[in-house]
Amino acid sequence: MQTIKRTKVVDLLKSKDFGSMVNVRGWVRTHRSSKAVDFIALNDGSTIKNVQVVVDPTLFDDELLKQITTGSCITVNGELVESQGAGQSVEIQCRELAVYGTCGSDYPMQKKGQSFEYMRQFAHLRLRTNTFGAVMRIRHNMAIAIHQYFHNHGFCYFHTPLITASDCEGAGQMFQVTTKNLYDLKKDKEGKIIYDDDFFGKQTSLTVSGQLEGELGATALGAIYTFGPTFRAENSNTPRHLAEFWMIEPEVAFIDMNDLMDLEEDFIKYCVQWALDNCQDDLEFLNKMIDKTLIDRLKSVLTDSFVRLPYTEGIKILEQAVADGRKFEFPVSWGMDLASEHERYLVEEHFKKPVIMTDYPKEIKAFYMKINEDGKTVQGTDVLFPQIGEIIGGSVREENYDKLIHEIEERHIPMKDMWWYLDTRKYGSCPHGGFGLGFERLILFITGMQNIRDVIPFPRTPKTAEF
Repeated sequence: MQTIKRTKVVDLLKSKDFGSMVNVRGWVRTHRSSKAVDFIALNDGSTIKNVQVVVDPTLFDDELLKQITTGSCITVNGELVESQGAGQSVEIQCRELAVYGTCGSDYPMQKKGQSFEYMRQFAHLRLRTNTFGAVMRIRHNMAIAIHQYFHNHGFCYFHTPLITASDCEGAGQMFQVTTKNLYDLKKDKEGKIIYDDDFFGKQTSLTVSGQLEGELGATALGAIYTFGPTFRAENSNTPRHLAEFWMIEPEVAFIDMNDLMDLEEDFIKYCVQWALDNCQDDLEFLNKMIDKTLIDRLKSVLTDSFVRLPYTEGIKILEQAVADGRKFEFPVSWGMDLASEHERYLVEEHFKKPVIMTDYPKEIKAFYMKINEDGKTVQGTDVLFPQIGEIIGGSVREENYDKLIHEIEERHIPMKDMWWYLDTRKYGSCPHGGFGLGFERLILFITGMQNIRDVIPFPRTPKTAEF
């Protein structure tokens, strides 16, 4: 074949250079054959759209054309021409083609209409489908938007450790990291494992959050954000939980609760606007195939201010709903941690817009949250979204050393390895706060997908660590 520089499909579809010779390479979506003409729909992952390759079958060996099946990979040289068909502006009149890789009839992604559950068995191949191509391009764009937003607002990208000896939430559901021989563990007289000969000389785990280390960065650099993988060893088989997921965690010095809520709302709206501005083709596809209300819902987030709702008022609304005949699976009472059904009722039915819930009972929130003057509630801020429930969890942090120590002791949190965190309250302590946003939950909302396992390339869940 003649050597011609490759053009990506996304660029080819915008070209008006009719009559020029181009090269395109990609994977075959469909191949329709007849005696007079063959039509090959080719996609290279750069866009949801395919380019149509028009082939005169009399110019090519019949055995070669038979190899061009759904999923096969080919390269094509041809003339770029204005398309006569509907739905596309350009097509390629094929002059030369070659097959890079054939694809047999047992190709798992060959049939249309497979369930997402079926496709999870083939996470290494599902990426080639239209739906997952769209989701992954949007995921990429959201990552770019996140970095752009914080860079433009003067935040430092701060890298917190993935291996840690601290449990940020005090939950204890962590994956251990060790080089010890698990078949021959040294134990003391009480039966506890001795870690002296382990790699780090102490018990270590994969991080559940970069927040505590992020606070160190904020108290030195003023405003930082982390964006990386986190790990939770929760045995949760739900459409909203993963064992390995990505978190965005900004932390800011000298911020109060109103400023924190402003930051949360502004950040979310920026990401949604970025998606609408930069992912139009993919969003239109998902709006058509996955959720016909998707684009309208994204636009609605931008038009209204988020409701700012104290927890106590939220409980009263839910109790009134129950009194009016609304049935919830979980009972409603002050002091409870809201279930997803309660969050979604407030957002989707009562207010019909995103809600930032504040001032939670301290017993259901983390030890580091600043306690209000009432002594019962904390300055926590959870952003609740339609179809998702909680998408952001944040708070003003307790900067007073004595108050923080009191909470730690009252909750019996082991702090022997946390002296460095307490030092921030001993040496030049300052008011500060921040939030955590689960990246995959953001992608769920932006894409309209229903299961969090379908917005990350290779999901890690209980009993699943394939690929």
